[in-house]
Amino acid sequence: MQEYLQELYQQFLLTSGLEWLATITGFLCVYLAAKQNIWNWPISIISVLTYLYIFYHNKLYGDSILQIYFLSTAIYGWYYWNKRAHSDEKPISSFKTKEMLITILAIAVLAGIIGLLLDRFTDTDVPYADGFCTATSFVAQFLMTRKVLQNWLLWVFVDICYIPLYLHKNLILTAVLYLAFAIIAWNGYRDWKKTYQKFQ
Repeated sequence: MQEYLQELYQQFLLTSGLEWLATITGFLCVYLAAKQNIWNWPISIISVLTYLYIFYHNKLYGDSILQIYFLSTAIYGWYYWNKRAHSDEKPISSFKTKEMLITILAIAVLAGIIGLLLDRFTDTDVPYADGFCTATSFVAQFLMTRKVLQNWLLWVFVDICYIPLYLHKNLILTAVLYLAFAIIAWNGYRDWKKTYQKFQ
């Protein structure tokens, strides 16, 4: 155990400047999103562009594609949140059981497709783990742009799933970041739920 902790510490010391930039901006954008602060979107653009470079060079191709998707949703989310702030719509919406089941089914199908593609057409050693995390993140991010309460529950789940994947790839700082993300996502869910209930 001590040897493992020492190895993690050494990996932490070797963390690149780019990973630090991606980590800090990633933390800020999730924290601001949980607080319903629209500045989470421009900060997330910096984070996703940096992580796109990092993930591609670590052969996490599903996550690389995910960053491109995050870039487009950051632009869309920035527009949509700004539009919604100036409308009479409720600030947050919530899924019913049927909608949540459809969401889970969509994640399962998408995860299978992405995993198969990564397995057949790339040299990654974690095609299905990468595919599953990528699919779940795709859906969670879309729900966040639409201000659906349950996006945070999906983020808690997938952030925890990402931790062993990043440890496997020696991205120690990113693994620590995703542990923090899971905690922030849970708090985000609680805060958004209070806002949702207030407008019922």
